[in-house]
Amino acid sequence: MKLIIVESPHKCETIGKFLGKDYKVMASKGHIRDLTNHGKMGLGVDIENSFKPQYEVSPDKAPVVKELQSAVSKADEVYLATDPDREGEAISWHLAQVLNLDVATTKRLEFHEITKPAITKALANPRIIDMNLVESQETRRIIDRLMGFRLSALLQKKIKSKSAGRVQSVVLKFIVDREKEIKEFVPEEFWTIDAIFNQDDKSVKADLASYKGKTVKITNGDEATKIVSELPDKFTVKSLKSEIRKREAKPPFITSTLQQEAFTQFHFSTKKTASVAQKLYEGEEINGSSTGLITYMRTDSTRLSDEFKDAAKDHIITTYGEEFLGTVHMQKSNKNVQDAHEAIRPTDISLTPEVVKPFLAHDEYQLYSLIYERALASLMSARKDKVTSLVLTGNEYDFTASSTSPVFPGYCKIYGKYEEKEDTNNLPDVQEGQVMDKGEVNKTQHFTKPKPRYNEGKVVKLMQENGIGRPSTYATTITTLLGRDYVESQKGSLVPTEQGIMTSDRLEEYFPKYMDVNYTAGMETALDQIAEGKTDKLKLLNDFWGEFQTFYADADKKMEKVQPKEVGRNCPKCGSPLVMRHGKYGDFVGCSNYPECNYIEKNKPEVVEGHVCPKCGAPLVKRVGKKGAFVGCSNYPKCNYMESLDGKELTNEKKPVVIPADAPLCPSCHTGHLIEKKSRWGKTFIGCSNYPKCHYIQKDVKDKKEE
Repeated sequence: MKLIIVESPHKCETIGKFLGKDYKVMASKGHIRDLTNHGKMGLGVDIENSFKPQYEVSPDKAPVVKELQSAVSKADEVYLATDPDREGEAISWHLAQVLNLDVATTKRLEFHEITKPAITKALANPRIIDMNLVESQETRRIIDRLMGFRLSALLQKKIKSKSAGRVQSVVLKFIVDREKEIKEFVPEEFWTIDAIFNQDDKSVKADLASYKGKTVKITNGDEATKIVSELPDKFTVKSLKSEIRKREAKPPFITSTLQQEAFTQFHFSTKKTASVAQKLYEGEEINGSSTGLITYMRTDSTRLSDEFKDAAKDHIITTYGEEFLGTVHMQKSNKNVQDAHEAIRPTDISLTPEVVKPFLAHDEYQLYSLIYERALASLMSARKDKVTSLVLTGNEYDFTASSTSPVFPGYCKIYGKYEEKEDTNNLPDVQEGQVMDKGEVNKTQHFTKPKPRYNEGKVVKLMQENGIGRPSTYATTITTLLGRDYVESQKGSLVPTEQGIMTSDRLEEYFPKYMDVNYTAGMETALDQIAEGKTDKLKLLNDFWGEFQTFYADADKKMEKVQPKEVGRNCPKCGSPLVMRHGKYGDFVGCSNYPECNYIEKNKPEVVEGHVCPKCGAPLVKRVGKKGAFVGCSNYPKCNYMESLDGKELTNEKKPVVIPADAPLCPSCHTGHLIEKKSRWGKTFIGCSNYPKCHYIQKDVKDKKEE
């Protein structure tokens, strides 16, 4: 028996169906071990001994390791087939260490799509573990642990912030700096003027653009009124020009552009996009055959394989015609691109969105369609539009108008629905020198607006453009900032909280080097060089730690400790001032003399005057629950009467479970269906509709996180 070890249990199902009975596929379920929390400062790193990492098997992975050890002992040969990136390489190395496999000889399989041809090819061409990649990942992990643990402990002690990190803190600064820009922004007044011009049955609306050849800038109403008074009744067509404009297709998706576009098109969070893409990569059951639908979704390369380009070319010619076939897209030069993988693309061009739609959940279908159509469009011809520009002049004032009309759709034949629609208003058929009558004139007051807040897609774009983080960390960085309550999502925009602003400010004050985007990008480059065998890992760690310790000592000495805010009352037990504190269940009022005095003020619910419970006659009080404020009986839990704030009675009856038509059967009870649910902690998961009769929960692979 030959044993193949992958990361995800779902991959086991897909890959297992490709191989015969001679193979057994098992999953490590992500990392099996990590740095310990023991040793000096709980870092799990022996700094004095060349930063030697101290690993331990995670308690929740002990059963997994035991099963793998048993399977290895019975196997004739073992293949490590974890994800094709640094994190996956490190997981393979940890597996080899824990399972007593020879690193120098154990076969490592690398594939970028989970299809039968890709798995077969990988088995025919195994390699061994790339220790340069392992060292790069280990160095990143050590630096993130040293910085994360030390900064987090300092911030918790000084300002009650939960954590800090090499990448997350720089991203937080992006969001905080934008918020400060918005608050400091001073609107400026400006005016615009437009007019209707007529000639016989022809009319056109045009905007004032220039005066005596210079751009017009109108700053107040008096200036606008003066200009309007100087406009003549007749205007002459100064020029009428048309040209064909070509718009080339965008390249296929990389991790960052997929997350940006999915946010724009479907309002998917970066975390949701990563999760749905993972499912498409790991495989779906299509027409009775399990196969991966997209290539590996953590990539920063727009490269496409020759095999895919050849298949796509035939599909384009057959489906749309040879005139829709474009030149192969060129990858932009970017020093941060690793080019280890292809772009994100469909694994099989014949699996069109229409073919796979019956087998996918709605979100999966949306994302797959986007990936499929973007990859195909990238190989199609340019869109062509006829752009016409009109200039009308009178008394040295020039008004301009333009129109765009499609000539050839090109790649927009399939991708146009994802792009903004252009104004296709046609200009009237006029000639240069022709005179038109000035009609209605409008002058409009405006005020400049601040730059918008960043949304998740924009933050990912910033990370990618500035070379901080890597494709595997984009989503988890944003999730961490939201989870730490440094940032809130408000109508899709990321808004820093007071705690987030204070955290960023303190870090920028005492650790300016590590809040500099250039330093963070430079660290990524250094880690890349370790992966390429060009940089010594020990030198990088020594340089980092020596300098960091200097910054840390200064901050520990000088950073002021934030005192809890007093509420204006004294403790009834010891007389010390009561202060507002924050605990894991929210804000509360407690004694400032803690831990000597542990008094906590209990919040008494507000009585609704003149209203009593219709069930038991007890007073009604205002309460706050998971879904907001409501009115309830003060005799709870003996009486569970509730009503809304406007007096409508609320019931405890559960809503009937809605099962989508495409929901798959539960693999445990085979009578219920797998549906999306939400836990009491607000987390979304997939579980059986037959709960509590059936407790089946579909477990997904956890995202890899930065410390």
